[in-house]
Amino acid sequence: MNIKKETILFIAFISVCTYIFLHIFRDFLELNQFSLCIFRYLVISFFILYAILKKDLTTWILISMMIGIELGLDQPKIAVELRFLSQIFLRLIKTIIAPILFSTLVVGIASHSNIKQLGNMGWKSLLYFEIVTTLALFVGLIAINISQAGVGIVIPSGITEQILPKVHKTSWQDTIIHVFPENLIKSIYHGDVLSIVLFSVIFGTSMVFLDEKKRNPILTFAESLSEIMFKFTKIIMYFAPIGVGSAIAYTVGNMGLDVLFNLFQLLLTLYLALFIFLLVVFLPILLWIKVPLKGFIKALSEPVSLAFATTSSESALPILMENLEKLGVPKKIVAFVIPTGYSFNLDGTTLYLSLSTVFVAQASGIPLSLSQQIFIGLTLILTSKGVAGVPRASLVILLGTVATFGLPNWPILAIVGIDELMDMARTTVNVIGNGLASCVIARSEGELDDKKMLDYIKKDL
Repeated sequence: MNIKKETILFIAFISVCTYIFLHIFRDFLELNQFSLCIFRYLVISFFILYAILKKDLTTWILISMMIGIELGLDQPKIAVELRFLSQIFLRLIKTIIAPILFSTLVVGIASHSNIKQLGNMGWKSLLYFEIVTTLALFVGLIAINISQAGVGIVIPSGITEQILPKVHKTSWQDTIIHVFPENLIKSIYHGDVLSIVLFSVIFGTSMVFLDEKKRNPILTFAESLSEIMFKFTKIIMYFAPIGVGSAIAYTVGNMGLDVLFNLFQLLLTLYLALFIFLLVVFLPILLWIKVPLKGFIKALSEPVSLAFATTSSESALPILMENLEKLGVPKKIVAFVIPTGYSFNLDGTTLYLSLSTVFVAQASGIPLSLSQQIFIGLTLILTSKGVAGVPRASLVILLGTVATFGLPNWPILAIVGIDELMDMARTTVNVIGNGLASCVIARSEGELDDKKMLDYIKKDL
């Protein structure tokens, strides 16, 4: 019998509603905990059947969260013992940090060696990217400091001694010195992201001054390494449901359900912060360059939907470039700004990373001064470059940043559980930001075709 997945999903939804009803009126109906537990297993079974029919990684990650919560509630001792699975997942993610940063930054810099020839368009693009990314950083810091989403999480007993590092006070001179690598292998071993980034930036810049015969072999190697690491990430993400499920199970089993409130608060903080960023930063820019909101929404609705569903801005790249040309942005500007923006203009990612890093510090009970938060944010502006095309690659950067600034890993185990939902939002903002950047540069160069734009808006009306 051919069962449609939509039917199973509908049944699962009805069963959830039924469970909520039974849970609310459990005293009146004289239901014991065992009966409710059996009904929860039935609900989860429907969702598992849906995931089998759906054959989608995102669905399995969300289902694994449900299973993890249930396991943490019913079998806390077993849930705590499963922590090693989430640790394996985090270890696999950490192996990606150095090669993916090196390869993406080198390709991002060396392959755009024509920036000098492009003149004004080059420096305008980079200046715009850094200004908007910095604004995103501050919106993220303000949002998490207002919501205090990480405050109040009880540090699990036994985890403090194992994971929480001793935070040594360092001067600002020591912090700056730490940025400069004395040994690349040592920096990779210790996970010093800033040192790896600086080495990669200098390495990529040096390649710009070589002739093509000498530059191309290294550029080809970096491009191949970048593609390999993207595939590597994709393979690791197949282990994500197990890693996420065990992380949530351990978190609930060790900390109880209270931590879920903090995670929901973090998720809500991110969505509100991104929405405010769109209204306060993107909308005024759109009005300033005199691009009709209706036309901009029409051009970006399809690529944004694709990015939101796949959590990968790279999947939206072809249709984004095509639609921007229809909107009146010249092909030569689209061809330069969009690929460059995918490496240097990650507004949603930067906002998420600044917000999540402070969340980790709050959850760990490690206070961060305003200057420390700003320095972390500025670091993230550099370290987040080049990973927009990889689903959940921001997790890689977050782990590297946490290690660099001496913060513990354990709060990230909780964040992993909702990272999929957060990735949808930040990837969407990344795509919108790069679409807007193309319009800004085209307008500044006096090459935005207003007639073509109006024709595009009127079409299909």
